[in-house]
Amino acid sequence: MGNKKKQKNSVGKEFKSSIERQYEIAFEYLKESRNFIYFTIAVFFLFVLLGFFVPVPEPFRSQILNYFESLVVRTKDLGIMDLIAFIFSNNATSGFAGLFFGFVFGIFPFFSTILNGFVLGFASNVSVSKDGILSLWRLLPHGIFELPAIFISFGLGIKFSTFIFAKRKWKTFLGFLEKSASVYFFVVLPLLVIAAIIEGTLIFLGI
Repeated sequence: MGNKKKQKNSVGKEFKSSIERQYEIAFEYLKESRNFIYFTIAVFFLFVLLGFFVPVPEPFRSQILNYFESLVVRTKDLGIMDLIAFIFSNNATSGFAGLFFGFVFGIFPFFSTILNGFVLGFASNVSVSKDGILSLWRLLPHGIFELPAIFISFGLGIKFSTFIFAKRKWKTFLGFLEKSASVYFFVVLPLLVIAAIIEGTLIFLGI
């Protein structure tokens, strides 16, 4: 009986140590990659400004508005838990694709950064035109956890592409893959869970 208890405690300690090590790897990699994340943030907000201030051609404007309308239609009858799950699934998929598809010259995360920034700027412009400048404060809770998760995913996705410049390309690729996985599961997903709960609750309450 005593041996079983010791074995159980030993397994528990090893599991805890493994989790702690993954967090260490994740935050060390984030620190190493901070310039790529800062670059992503800069590009994102540049295109937020462009989306807000630059007039959008009518065909593109219609496409964006139709996209928003389709989201409203798809989510209007969802209960709060289904809404949270829907938001989390969409964001988790976007974060995963941005991070792990970045190895192809960083194309996907870079253009996703541009598109997301521009669409947010456009949506902010529509909101201000309809409800005034104070309506922007209502958007803040929706992005306070989601945006950092997206910046991290897209920034690391762009960094992923730099393995091509390493002397030992395959080893560097595998190292980036392992570290990216740690960040995705131990940093990005928790942020997106919190973001989905907040955003889903606010949407459900009509805030």
